[in-house]
Amino acid sequence: MTQSARQNNYPTLYSRIISFENLILAYKKARKGKTRKDYVIEFEENSAYNLKILYEELKNQTYKPKPLQTFIIRDPKTRRISVSTFRDRIVHHALCNIIEPIFDKTFICDSCANRKGKGTLFALKRLDFFKRKITYNLRSKASCLKVDIKHYFQEIDRKILLKIIQRKINDEKTIDLIKLIINNSDFEKGMPLGNLTSQFFANVYLNELDFFIKQKLKIKYYIRYVDDFVILHFHKFQLEVWKKDIIYFLKEELNLELHQEKSKIINLSRGVDFVGFRNFYYFKLLRKRSVNLMIKKCILFQNGVIHKEKFLEMIYGWSAYAKWANSYILIKNKFFKFNFL
Repeated sequence: MTQSARQNNYPTLYSRIISFENLILAYKKARKGKTRKDYVIEFEENSAYNLKILYEELKNQTYKPKPLQTFIIRDPKTRRISVSTFRDRIVHHALCNIIEPIFDKTFICDSCANRKGKGTLFALKRLDFFKRKITYNLRSKASCLKVDIKHYFQEIDRKILLKIIQRKINDEKTIDLIKLIINNSDFEKGMPLGNLTSQFFANVYLNELDFFIKQKLKIKYYIRYVDDFVILHFHKFQLEVWKKDIIYFLKEELNLELHQEKSKIINLSRGVDFVGFRNFYYFKLLRKRSVNLMIKKCILFQNGVIHKEKFLEMIYGWSAYAKWANSYILIKNKFFKFNFL
């Protein structure tokens, strides 16, 4: 697409992002599920005024994001979470409301994370479908290349990311806003875990890999969930060849590396560890750490640490997720002591 064509496609992109209607929609999305939080209550005490000030700052391009609030969680893996202030989250939603549809239509079908109509269940169903296709309805053997990218969010090269974004977005003010958001960090590279924009830009970044795999390598049975992806094929040798091609592409084009311990070729019959389940030929099991994490949350609720509404939201969500596993006995044995369930 030529530069002039891009300009004609999105002539008023920034004005659409900062429009008052879009900011109100972004505000509603940012507060969803968080109405009891102090920072939301404080903002809502004078929401119309606060949104007007935010609009004026964006309009005059005097808006500056506040420093990220960082904390460590262990669930059980230790992760550094960095989140923006509520006011900045409204801007993130406003930006994604407008530019996400532009990029989403370029994403492949089997990029499953953080997209409408996709998610964990979609990824599981696609894996089951591919598994049946590659094994002639589970009658023959096949293998899987299971890949995890090393320290993905911390290793994203923001200069490369910006070049990728600028191929689709030619609006200078929008690019300036994106620069403010992605460079709001204490580190020279990487994206903070915890922000909506980080999740979205993570998909934009690895969309380059998706196209390399689908268009250049012509791989049919490929599914990606953030930085975790699987490729299915009849022969291990072909998967070894593709693995080398992917390693080279990631290093040369995206400045990323595979996690050596978590990236390997296995027989499908051994079970594929993907999106929280160990997926076998005829059944799937929950990861034990998923069950143990929910047990910890039950204990916290029992001890009054977690509010009832928040706990019910978590347990209903987890139950909808866990029901897709063949783990009834495991769940029954682990949760029998919690009578309130």
